[in-house]
Amino acid sequence: QVQVVESGGGLVQAGGSLRLSCAASGRTFSLHHMGWFRQAPGKEREFAAAITWIGGSTSYADSVKGRFTISRDNTKNTVYLQMNSLKPEDTAVYYCAAGKYPKPLATSGGYEYWGQGTQVTVSS
Repeated sequence: QVQVVESGGGLVQAGGSLRLSCAASGRTFSLHHMGWFRQAPGKEREFAAAITWIGGSTSYADSVKGRFTISRDNTKNTVYLQMNSLKPEDTAVYYCAAGKYPKPLATSGGYEYWGQGTQVTVSS
């Protein structure tokens, strides 16, 4: 079993930056990749970014490409999401997720473990 816990959300003005962290614990050696999804009010959960534990290959949604950067620290079993040039439309609950198998990274079905989410609010 794996547990993931997000931190780092908050309120920021448009154009500002935030860094989210996701700490994994438990059987982390079994993980293949980790990712970030987000869900805005009244909308479906959508993929934002993902990274593989081995090799550090990354994947981004078009909506965040060039503004968000996902990275990992294997020694701390932690994944980060650096969010720059934030826009009001980035406002959402951000969820960290972890997957054991090499499934497509941009779909929620590729992840077995989910955190509780952290709120990010971008004011205009």
